[in-house]
Amino acid sequence: MRCSGQPIRASLLVTAALLTCFGSGFDASPAFAAGAYAQKKHDAKRQVEALEEQWRIAQLTGDVATMDKMLSDDYIGISMSGQVSTKAQQLDRVRARKVTISKVELSDMKVKMVGAIAIVTSKAEVEGTNETGPVSGTYRYTRVYQRVPTGWKITSFEATKIPAPKPPRDQPAAEATPPTSPPVSEPHFN
Repeated sequence: MRCSGQPIRASLLVTAALLTCFGSGFDASPAFAAGAYAQKKHDAKRQVEALEEQWRIAQLTGDVATMDKMLSDDYIGISMSGQVSTKAQQLDRVRARKVTISKVELSDMKVKMVGAIAIVTSKAEVEGTNETGPVSGTYRYTRVYQRVPTGWKITSFEATKIPAPKPPRDQPAAEATPPTSPPVSEPHFN
């Protein structure tokens, strides 16, 4: 066994090179993993935003087949009036044209990712009809998607009507906004 010379020096160089590679690999891995996670999260948000547009179009066209594919079997929707609908009930209402939506304009959309769950909040200008008559107004809603092996499914929906602005305090309510049309009912658009 030789204790001096070239073989020991070569062993030390190889060992130092391996430690450097493994050491920097371990340091870079969390950063790389965090970057990959952020990209994956960003991609998931974009997928959900595209699904929101797909749902909007399905509502406008009364596309029951698309709605059926997008809703989870255990879907629960809650209207702003507190009416609860299952997947079957919601699809039946659209199929029977008890609910028709002629306008849905979305704004202020936010998508929050929590693991395999996407929580969408948005503002919607809606016009259409439901069982009780015309529907019109501005709403805030929350829609929840869950990632399942076959893709994203809508599992929950809830909407709240944004009240019209109140008249100024110095003006009596009767003078502030004269009625121009009959009152409209609140929609159940989910």
